[in-house]
Amino acid sequence: MKIAIHGLGRMGMQIARKLAESGEHTVIAHNRSAEPIDEAASYGALAAYSKEEVIAAFGGEQVVVWVMLPHEITPTQIEEWLEYLKPGDIIIDGGNSDFRATKLLNEKVTAKGISFLDIAVSGGIWGYSNGFPLMVGSDDATAFSTIEPVLKTLVQPGGMYAHFGPSGAGHYVKMVHNAIEYGMMESLGEGFRMLHDGPYQNIDLAKAADLWQHHSVITSWLTELSRDAFQKSPELEGISGYVAESGEARWTLEAAKDLGIALPSIQAAFDVRLASQKGETNFATKVVAAQRNKFGGHNLNGEGAA
Repeated sequence: MKIAIHGLGRMGMQIARKLAESGEHTVIAHNRSAEPIDEAASYGALAAYSKEEVIAAFGGEQVVVWVMLPHEITPTQIEEWLEYLKPGDIIIDGGNSDFRATKLLNEKVTAKGISFLDIAVSGGIWGYSNGFPLMVGSDDATAFSTIEPVLKTLVQPGGMYAHFGPSGAGHYVKMVHNAIEYGMMESLGEGFRMLHDGPYQNIDLAKAADLWQHHSVITSWLTELSRDAFQKSPELEGISGYVAESGEARWTLEAAKDLGIALPSIQAAFDVRLASQKGETNFATKVVAAQRNKFGGHNLNGEGAA
Protein backbone atom coordinates (compact mmCIF):
# COMPACT_ATOMS: atom_id res chain seq x y z
CA MET A 1 0.00 0.00 0.00
CA LYS A 2 0.96 3.66 -0.21
CA ILE A 3 1.83 5.43 3.04
CA ALA A 4 3.55 8.66 4.05
CA ILE A 5 5.94 8.75 6.98
CA HIS A 6 6.23 12.21 8.58
CA GLY A 7 9.18 12.42 10.97
CA LEU A 8 12.41 10.67 10.04
CA GLY A 9 14.23 10.47 13.34
CA ARG A 10 15.69 7.28 14.79
CA MET A 11 12.41 5.37 14.74
CA GLY A 12 10.66 7.05 11.83
CA MET A 13 13.62 6.44 9.53
CA GLN A 14 13.68 2.76 10.42
CA ILE A 15 9.97 2.43 9.70
CA ALA A 16 10.29 4.23 6.37
CA ARG A 17 13.32 2.15 5.40
CA LYS A 18 11.81 -1.20 6.39
CA LEU A 19 8.64 -0.49 4.44
CA ALA A 20 10.43 0.91 1.38
CA GLU A 21 12.97 -1.89 1.17
CA SER A 22 10.27 -4.56 1.51
CA GLY A 23 9.11 -3.85 -2.03
CA GLU A 24 5.54 -4.32 -0.80
CA HIS A 25 4.69 -0.67 -0.17
CA THR A 26 5.17 2.79 -1.66
CA VAL A 27 6.64 5.06 1.01
CA ILE A 28 6.47 8.84 0.84
CA ALA A 29 9.08 10.37 3.15
CA HIS A 30 8.48 13.76 4.75
CA ASN A 31 10.46 15.67 7.37
CA ARG A 32 11.08 19.23 8.54
CA SER A 33 14.70 19.14 7.29
CA ALA A 34 15.72 17.85 3.88
CA GLU A 35 18.68 15.60 4.72
CA PRO A 36 16.62 12.77 6.29
CA ILE A 37 14.23 12.87 3.33
CA ASP A 38 17.17 12.39 1.00
CA GLU A 39 18.39 9.47 3.12
CA ALA A 40 14.97 7.83 3.03
CA ALA A 41 14.93 8.27 -0.74
CA SER A 42 18.19 6.32 -0.92
CA TYR A 43 16.28 3.36 0.59
CA GLY A 44 13.61 3.58 -2.09
CA ALA A 45 11.12 6.05 -0.60
CA LEU A 46 9.62 8.92 -2.57
CA ALA A 47 10.82 12.32 -1.37
CA ALA A 48 8.24 14.90 -0.31
CA TYR A 49 9.62 18.18 1.02
CA SER A 50 6.23 19.70 1.89
CA LYS A 51 2.77 18.54 2.93
CA GLU A 52 1.52 19.59 -0.48
CA GLU A 53 4.01 17.23 -2.12
CA VAL A 54 2.88 14.42 0.19
CA ILE A 55 -0.74 14.87 -0.85
CA ALA A 56 0.18 15.13 -4.53
CA ALA A 57 2.11 11.85 -4.33
CA PHE A 58 -1.13 9.99 -3.54
CA GLY A 59 -2.66 11.13 -6.83
CA GLY A 60 -6.18 11.44 -5.44
CA GLU A 61 -6.11 8.06 -3.69
CA GLN A 62 -6.83 7.58 0.00
CA VAL A 63 -4.08 9.35 1.97
CA VAL A 64 -2.45 7.53 4.88
CA VAL A 65 -0.01 9.56 6.99
CA TRP A 66 2.02 8.01 9.82
CA VAL A 67 3.35 10.75 12.13
CA MET A 68 6.53 9.86 14.09
CA LEU A 69 7.30 13.01 16.08
CA PRO A 70 7.96 13.99 19.71
CA HIS A 71 4.76 14.15 21.74
CA GLU A 72 5.25 17.87 22.41
CA ILE A 73 4.63 18.78 18.77
CA THR A 74 2.49 15.88 17.57
CA PRO A 75 -0.95 17.46 18.23
CA THR A 76 -0.03 20.66 16.40
CA GLN A 77 1.32 18.76 13.41
CA ILE A 78 -1.70 16.48 13.21
CA GLU A 79 -4.01 19.49 13.36
CA GLU A 80 -2.03 20.98 10.48
CA TRP A 81 -2.54 17.77 8.53
CA LEU A 82 -6.29 18.15 8.94
CA GLU A 83 -6.12 21.14 6.59
CA TYR A 84 -4.81 18.85 3.85
CA LEU A 85 -6.67 15.59 4.43
CA LYS A 86 -10.18 14.72 3.26
CA PRO A 87 -12.89 12.52 4.76
CA GLY A 88 -11.92 8.87 4.44
CA ASP A 89 -8.19 9.50 4.83
CA ILE A 90 -6.20 8.00 7.70
CA ILE A 91 -3.71 9.56 10.10
CA ILE A 92 -1.59 7.64 12.60
CA ASP A 93 0.19 8.87 15.73
CA GLY A 94 3.16 6.55 16.10
CA GLY A 95 5.03 8.50 18.78
CA ASN A 96 5.10 8.16 22.55
CA SER A 97 2.02 10.24 23.32
CA ASP A 98 -0.03 10.62 26.49
CA PHE A 99 -3.10 8.41 26.00
CA ARG A 100 -5.30 11.17 27.47
CA ALA A 101 -4.09 13.62 24.82
CA THR A 102 -4.59 10.91 22.18
CA LYS A 103 -8.27 10.55 23.06
CA LEU A 104 -8.82 14.30 22.76
CA LEU A 105 -6.98 14.41 19.45
CA ASN A 106 -9.06 11.51 18.18
CA GLU A 107 -12.19 13.57 18.73
CA LYS A 108 -10.82 16.44 16.65
CA VAL A 109 -9.66 14.18 13.83
CA THR A 110 -12.78 12.03 13.56
CA ALA A 111 -15.01 15.11 13.64
CA LYS A 112 -13.51 15.87 10.22
CA GLY A 113 -14.44 12.42 8.91
CA ILE A 114 -10.81 11.29 9.02
CA SER A 115 -9.77 8.02 10.67
CA PHE A 116 -7.26 8.11 13.50
CA LEU A 117 -5.09 5.38 14.99
CA ASP A 118 -2.52 5.42 17.75
CA ILE A 119 0.23 2.90 17.04
CA ALA A 120 2.89 2.85 19.73
CA VAL A 121 6.24 1.51 18.59
CA SER A 122 8.79 -0.38 20.68
CA GLY A 123 11.98 -2.25 19.80
CA GLY A 124 14.40 0.66 19.84
CA ILE A 125 16.98 0.99 17.13
CA TRP A 126 16.85 -2.79 16.66
CA GLY A 127 13.31 -2.83 15.30
CA TYR A 128 14.51 -2.55 11.71
CA SER A 129 16.31 -5.90 11.92
CA ASN A 130 14.33 -7.69 14.65
CA GLY A 131 10.82 -6.51 13.83
CA PHE A 132 8.80 -3.96 15.78
CA PRO A 133 6.36 -4.60 18.62
CA LEU A 134 3.36 -2.43 17.67
CA MET A 135 0.55 -1.55 20.08
CA VAL A 136 -2.57 -0.25 18.36
CA GLY A 137 -5.59 1.71 19.55
CA SER A 138 -8.45 2.91 17.37
CA ASP A 139 -12.22 3.24 17.25
CA ASP A 140 -12.18 2.44 13.53
CA ALA A 141 -11.98 -1.26 12.66
CA THR A 142 -11.98 -0.50 8.93
CA ALA A 143 -8.97 1.81 9.21
CA PHE A 144 -7.13 -0.82 11.22
CA SER A 145 -7.79 -3.42 8.53
CA THR A 146 -6.62 -0.98 5.87
CA ILE A 147 -3.21 -0.45 7.45
CA GLU A 148 -2.67 -4.08 8.53
CA PRO A 149 -0.45 -4.89 5.52
CA VAL A 150 1.97 -2.21 6.74
CA LEU A 151 1.96 -3.67 10.24
CA LYS A 152 2.59 -7.17 8.91
CA THR A 153 5.71 -5.91 7.16
CA LEU A 154 7.00 -3.93 10.14
CA VAL A 155 6.82 -6.86 12.57
CA GLN A 156 8.99 -9.14 10.45
CA PRO A 157 10.82 -11.31 11.43
CA GLY A 158 10.20 -11.44 15.16
CA GLY A 159 7.93 -8.57 16.19
CA MET A 160 4.20 -8.55 16.77
CA TYR A 161 1.24 -6.22 16.46
CA ALA A 162 -2.07 -6.20 18.32
CA HIS A 163 -5.14 -4.00 18.51
CA PHE A 164 -5.86 -3.36 22.19
CA GLY A 165 -9.06 -1.34 22.07
CA PRO A 166 -10.48 2.12 21.34
CA SER A 167 -8.58 5.33 20.84
CA GLY A 168 -5.66 5.74 23.25
CA ALA A 169 -5.37 2.05 24.10
CA GLY A 170 -2.20 1.57 22.06
CA HIS A 171 -0.49 4.50 23.73
CA TYR A 172 -1.75 3.35 27.14
CA VAL A 173 -0.20 -0.11 26.71
CA LYS A 174 3.09 1.44 25.55
CA MET A 175 3.03 3.92 28.44
CA VAL A 176 2.83 1.07 30.94
CA HIS A 177 5.50 -0.85 29.01
CA ASN A 178 7.92 2.05 29.35
CA ALA A 179 7.10 2.52 33.03
CA ILE A 180 7.95 -1.16 33.62
CA GLU A 181 11.13 -0.58 31.64
CA TYR A 182 12.12 2.19 34.05
CA GLY A 183 11.84 -0.18 37.01
CA MET A 184 13.70 -3.03 35.33
CA MET A 185 16.53 -0.79 34.21
CA GLU A 186 16.92 0.77 37.63
CA SER A 187 16.93 -2.63 39.33
CA LEU A 188 19.70 -3.89 37.07
CA GLY A 189 21.65 -0.66 37.52
CA GLU A 190 21.48 -0.97 41.30
CA GLY A 191 22.49 -4.62 41.16
CA PHE A 192 25.55 -3.90 39.05
CA ARG A 193 26.41 -1.06 41.40
CA MET A 194 26.38 -3.56 44.27
CA LEU A 195 28.86 -5.71 42.37
CA HIS A 196 30.99 -2.72 41.38
CA ASP A 197 31.06 -0.99 44.78
CA GLY A 198 30.74 -4.05 47.02
CA PRO A 199 33.24 -5.92 49.23
CA TYR A 200 34.74 -8.02 46.42
CA GLN A 201 37.05 -5.93 44.30
CA ASN A 202 37.39 -6.16 40.54
CA ILE A 203 34.39 -8.39 39.88
CA ASP A 204 34.09 -8.75 36.12
CA LEU A 205 30.69 -7.20 35.47
CA ALA A 206 30.61 -8.31 31.84
CA LYS A 207 31.26 -11.88 32.91
CA ALA A 208 28.55 -11.73 35.58
CA ALA A 209 26.04 -10.34 33.08
CA ASP A 210 27.05 -12.95 30.52
CA LEU A 211 26.61 -15.75 33.04
CA TRP A 212 23.17 -14.39 33.98
CA GLN A 213 22.22 -14.58 30.30
CA HIS A 214 22.62 -18.35 30.37
CA HIS A 215 19.06 -19.14 31.49
CA SER A 216 19.21 -17.45 34.88
CA VAL A 217 15.98 -15.99 36.24
CA ILE A 218 17.02 -12.48 35.15
CA THR A 219 17.98 -13.43 31.61
CA SER A 220 16.78 -10.47 29.52
CA TRP A 221 17.63 -8.14 26.68
CA LEU A 222 18.49 -5.44 29.22
CA THR A 223 21.00 -7.77 30.89
CA GLU A 224 22.47 -8.52 27.47
CA LEU A 225 22.81 -4.82 26.68
CA SER A 226 24.44 -4.22 30.07
CA ARG A 227 26.93 -6.97 29.31
CA ASP A 228 27.73 -5.36 25.96
CA ALA A 229 28.28 -2.00 27.64
CA PHE A 230 30.67 -3.50 30.22
CA GLN A 231 32.59 -5.36 27.53
CA LYS A 232 33.17 -2.05 25.78
CA SER A 233 34.02 -0.12 28.95
CA PRO A 234 34.12 -1.92 32.33
CA GLU A 235 34.00 1.40 34.22
CA LEU A 236 31.54 3.03 31.78
CA GLU A 237 33.95 5.84 31.11
CA GLY A 238 32.54 8.95 29.49
CA ILE A 239 29.02 8.38 30.87
CA SER A 240 27.87 11.03 33.32
CA GLY A 241 25.01 9.08 34.84
CA TYR A 242 22.42 11.69 33.85
CA VAL A 243 19.25 9.81 32.82
CA ALA A 244 16.46 11.55 30.91
CA GLU A 245 12.77 10.75 31.37
CA SER A 246 10.49 10.76 28.38
CA GLY A 247 7.07 11.18 29.95
CA GLU A 248 5.63 7.66 30.00
CA ALA A 249 6.52 6.84 33.63
CA ARG A 250 5.25 10.27 34.71
CA TRP A 251 1.94 9.70 32.89
CA THR A 252 1.67 6.18 34.31
CA LEU A 253 2.12 7.49 37.83
CA GLU A 254 -0.48 10.19 37.22
CA ALA A 255 -2.96 7.63 35.89
CA ALA A 256 -2.20 5.29 38.80
CA LYS A 257 -2.92 8.08 41.28
CA ASP A 258 -6.28 8.72 39.61
CA LEU A 259 -7.05 4.99 39.88
CA GLY A 260 -5.79 4.64 43.44
CA ILE A 261 -3.12 2.13 42.43
CA ALA A 262 0.26 2.19 44.19
CA LEU A 263 3.34 1.76 41.98
CA PRO A 264 6.24 2.00 44.45
CA SER A 265 8.92 0.44 42.22
CA ILE A 266 8.10 2.59 39.22
CA GLN A 267 7.86 5.68 41.45
CA ALA A 268 11.29 4.97 42.91
CA ALA A 269 12.86 4.45 39.49
CA PHE A 270 11.27 7.66 38.24
CA ASP A 271 12.55 9.61 41.25
CA VAL A 272 16.09 8.33 40.65
CA ARG A 273 15.98 9.69 37.09
CA LEU A 274 14.81 13.08 38.30
CA ALA A 275 17.56 13.13 40.95
CA SER A 276 20.19 12.23 38.33
CA GLN A 277 19.19 15.33 36.38
CA LYS A 278 20.06 17.39 39.46
CA GLY A 279 23.51 15.84 39.71
CA GLU A 280 22.76 12.89 41.99
CA THR A 281 24.50 10.28 39.87
CA ASN A 282 26.29 7.02 40.67
CA PHE A 283 27.34 3.79 39.00
CA ALA A 284 23.73 2.59 38.85
CA THR A 285 22.57 5.62 36.87
CA LYS A 286 25.58 5.20 34.58
CA VAL A 287 24.38 1.66 33.86
CA VAL A 288 20.89 2.92 33.05
CA ALA A 289 22.30 5.60 30.74
CA ALA A 290 24.38 2.93 29.00
CA GLN A 291 21.34 0.71 28.54
CA ARG A 292 19.36 3.57 26.98
CA ASN A 293 22.18 4.15 24.54
CA LYS A 294 22.34 0.49 23.60
CA PHE A 295 18.65 -0.05 22.89
CA GLY A 296 17.59 3.40 21.74
CA GLY A 297 20.70 5.15 20.53
CA HIS A 298 20.15 7.90 23.09
CA ASN A 299 22.89 10.29 24.06
CA LEU A 300 25.12 8.81 26.77
CA ASN A 301 24.84 11.96 28.84
CA GLY A 302 21.12 12.41 28.95
CA GLU A 303 19.83 14.02 25.77
CA GLY A 304 16.84 12.46 24.09
CA ALA A 305 13.84 10.60 25.45
CA ALA A 306 12.75 7.08 26.45
